Amino acid sequence: MDNFKQKLTHVTCFIFDVDGVLTDGSLQLLPGGEQIRTMNIRDGYALQAAVKAGYRVAIISGGKSESVRTRLNGLGVKDVYLGADDKSEKFDELANLYELKAENILYMGDDMPDFEVMKKSGVATCPADAAPEIKTICHYVSQKKGGEGCARDVIEQVMRLHEKWK
Repeated sequence: MDNFKQKLTHVTCFIFDVDGVLTDGSLQLLPGGEQIRTMNIRDGYALQAAVKAGYRVAIISGGKSESVRTRLNGLGVKDVYLGADDKSEKFDELANLYELKAENILYMGDDMPDFEVMKKSGVATCPADAAPEIKTICHYVSQKKGGEGCARDVIEQVMRLHEKWK
């Protein structure tokens, strides 16, 4: 993590997992099978601020909840990949679409489905409560847990460094 701040100078794109990063990873199940997740409002503010400041913000999630897409689209996040069985494939698709280099991408994930894609990103980050294997490959481990402001933590650090945080 010695050169973490230096790595942030190149970041133009944020990619986040959903469950365990933007949420605390817990689900409420309603009759009929609908799943309810809780997202942190401050993470939402930071996602919206990053979009407005011109950063590319994307989501790559194995989950398939359309309510997640609706929430994120409402914050201005247009690149929302749900039901991603192969996150590395979606990462490559996104990088090619927007001509991004690995060093431009900060990825935040929390568990084994994120492992390979995190190794591809220029800046690998995770919440405080991420799986131990994920923490070993990260350039930065947030002091915040999933669903408790970890996305805001990394977005705010990048935007402050670039003098774009209000």
